[in-house]
Amino acid sequence: MRALRCFFLLPLLAALILAEDNSIEFMGAPRCGTSLADPNKSLKIDLNSDANCVWQIERNENQTIRIIFSYFKFAPSSSCETESINVYDGPSSNSPLLGQVCNNTDAVPMFESSSNSLTFLIKTNSVAFARNFFVFYYFFSPETTRCGGSLTGPSGTLISPNYPSSYPPFTYCVWHIQTAKKSKINLQFKDFFLELDQNCQFDFLAVYDGLTTNTGLIGKVCGVSRPTFQSSSNGMTVVLSTDYANSYRGFSAQYTSILPDPPEPDTSLTCSSDRMEIVVSKDYLDSFGYNETHLQLNDPTCKPVSTDPVIFSFPLSSCGTIKKDEGHRITYTNILLTVSETDKIITRKKSIQIVAKCIMENNSTVEVIYVTENDLIKNTTSVGRYNVSMSFYDSDSFSSPVLQSPYYVDLNQTLFAQVSLHSSDPDLLVFVDTCVASPQPDFGSVTYDLIRSGCNKDDTVVTYPPIEHYGRFKFNAFRFLRSFSSVYLQCDILICDSTTNSRCTEGCISRQKRAASSYTWKAKTVVGPIRLKRDLRAADHSETLTKTDAEETSNLQRKSFYILSFVALISNVIIVVATILKYYKRQPGYGYQKLQSSY
Repeated sequence: MRALRCFFLLPLLAALILAEDNSIEFMGAPRCGTSLADPNKSLKIDLNSDANCVWQIERNENQTIRIIFSYFKFAPSSSCETESINVYDGPSSNSPLLGQVCNNTDAVPMFESSSNSLTFLIKTNSVAFARNFFVFYYFFSPETTRCGGSLTGPSGTLISPNYPSSYPPFTYCVWHIQTAKKSKINLQFKDFFLELDQNCQFDFLAVYDGLTTNTGLIGKVCGVSRPTFQSSSNGMTVVLSTDYANSYRGFSAQYTSILPDPPEPDTSLTCSSDRMEIVVSKDYLDSFGYNETHLQLNDPTCKPVSTDPVIFSFPLSSCGTIKKDEGHRITYTNILLTVSETDKIITRKKSIQIVAKCIMENNSTVEVIYVTENDLIKNTTSVGRYNVSMSFYDSDSFSSPVLQSPYYVDLNQTLFAQVSLHSSDPDLLVFVDTCVASPQPDFGSVTYDLIRSGCNKDDTVVTYPPIEHYGRFKFNAFRFLRSFSSVYLQCDILICDSTTNSRCTEGCISRQKRAASSYTWKAKTVVGPIRLKRDLRAADHSETLTKTDAEETSNLQRKSFYILSFVALISNVIIVVATILKYYKRQPGYGYQKLQSSY
């Protein structure tokens, strides 16, 4: 039945199109421009090269003019400077310029005059090419009620005037649709019936990607169809334009906003022995309509140190961080919440909760960050370590560290060692559990126990009570220094929570009892080498001897050089003298020859 209806409808449409085509004034060569006074008119203009034609529209009525260039075809690759349509607000081309249409115009241009006159000029370049233009205009009263409007909801409906009855002639409706940021707009037509022609010159619907009709044309449609359009942003403009004849029922359309899939939580957490650093991507916050001012830690007075990306960096014991002792580990937890400028939890947007947790375990630091978006939870982990160091000091005041390396000592000298934990948590204790000495830095050879399981194994070792982040002990230079040139010291360090009973407060214990003890974290630290001062003196003496020998060798070499040079000089002199004597010896001599007497 539907196919039969279309069969009878198509000839009717064709007849109507033919009838409207017959009412169009064709303006090609030889006519070029004219004066027009009709209340409305359609112009089909054909031009070739080197045209410069002016059309002037004017009528003695208190109305303004709307002109629409619904189709234009310029020479390919032509520029606006060489080929264009210029529209003027007045009776001549000297009137103010309303706008320009040229080859790169990405719109269906419409202009409105401010009075009862309007002029447009078409110029073409020298390229031989058949240009085609379709223009229609009509006079109208500015106070005429306009259709269209602004739509800002997440979804809505558009219908043409009088739908489902025929739309009126000379209709120009503009709808501006704007939805939430980061969204796109999908426009779908449930019913669509406009006048049909090949180039949609008479009645048409134009859809623009954005909130303007100057550029960004997505498409222009007419006839019978159910088109669908989608914007690239949160703005779209829809234009309905009709002429004076052949009206149909128009259209009914619905738009919906399309929100992009939320990005994966772009967050990270870094835990050191004294600080926690939470990093949140600015783009991730933007996708939910938030910025750095909407984020708040347990302590709202703590602010981010950076805004792109958003970085919160603070000591473990500050900003409302919650510390919890869980036996063999300590956790530090803080929470980032999204809040409004009035410090009230936001309910109109999707809330974000970022739970940052630093887990200090034996021999490692596990960093866990949970990102909660309503019911969605994600987490990431990474590994770090407490920052522990060990140094020698020159006295039991532990105020001046020994900076030289190697550390040269006397055989029976008392050495003072301190282990330091670099952390901002005041409730941590450091305990020296085991210390061994070895002549090798890798401790792969024989070792000598100074402290084992908190028990002193060398008679000279004295351990000081734990003080906050410091573990201290002293000992005398030991027998290893008699047999080896260098000695290294390696200690196992335990870190405990001072608010609970832990291994760090138990001191020396047996192996069986140690198995039941608890501590939070264990680390190894190495210091050395330690050498005897006599080796230093021997090294200094050897260096002095070496320097003396070097100087004597240098002097001897210098003397040898002088003697050799002198001998070479004498040899050269002898050779020169001998050569000269030999030369004179070979010259012919002059003598007297006895003459014979003639008598």
